[in-house]
Amino acid sequence: MRIMSWNIQWGRGADGRIDIERIVSALRAAAPDIICLQEVARHFDGLVGGEVGDEVERLAAAFPAHAPVFGAAVDVARAAGGRAQFGNLVLSRVPIVQVFRHLLPNPPDPDVPNMQRGCVEVVVAAAFGPLRVLTTHLEYYSALQRHAQAEALRALQQNVAASARDKPGAGKDGNPAFAARPRPLAAILCGDFNCEPGSREHAALARPLASHPGGGWHDAWTIANPASPHAPTVGLHGAEWPDRPYCCDFFWVAGDARARVRALRVEAATAASDHQPLILDLDAR
Repeated sequence: MRIMSWNIQWGRGADGRIDIERIVSALRAAAPDIICLQEVARHFDGLVGGEVGDEVERLAAAFPAHAPVFGAAVDVARAAGGRAQFGNLVLSRVPIVQVFRHLLPNPPDPDVPNMQRGCVEVVVAAAFGPLRVLTTHLEYYSALQRHAQAEALRALQQNVAASARDKPGAGKDGNPAFAARPRPLAAILCGDFNCEPGSREHAALARPLASHPGGGWHDAWTIANPASPHAPTVGLHGAEWPDRPYCCDFFWVAGDARARVRALRVEAATAASDHQPLILDLDAR
């Protein structure tokens, strides 16, 4: 099973031009079963590069075999009417059993720009059993908020490990809203974490869970490529940002998903965004 994660910068390439079809072409070439995208916009006026329209609709139409789940971290009134939204999108051709949309903490840090951040979580019915797939985008400017968000993602995994919701059950008094549904410890977390390997935030995510040492987040790159440093995911194609190549996009795995990691690579060739896509292959047997 293949999962692809990519910060698409609302379709704006390293050349500064918005072209969502370049994103679609790169996604089709990789043929992922699950697509996790960050910086997806819906009618968000004023983004650098021009008008973006409804990117969720356009991406969903391009992949009709994939079910779309969008989580808007920023959702505001649009001057022309309607809503302007900015967030994370999951497209999955693996059946989706359940969806969670999480807003991440943003403690006050008035001296730097910042925006609300979120995480989209889907539980999919993989061939080997239920699997949670989460995608997120942490704060760039505020180190205070970014660290709080990393801690929140670790706490989320801690809560799942401590819960008894891994097995489905009956609803309360026949009310199906109370029914227990699969939410396994096995999980994949991916996205743009706006931090580097060895950073405070990276260390916070990697810290073992006290109650379930094997259930915490593990950097999938170190599993798939133990002899190689993290390949850069930004700074490869001359975009105005950043000023050097480095890695800030990651896949994390937890629970039984750790043993299923087959390969993880950065797709370095495309210049359709200021970030590079990451492709994770899992053993589906």
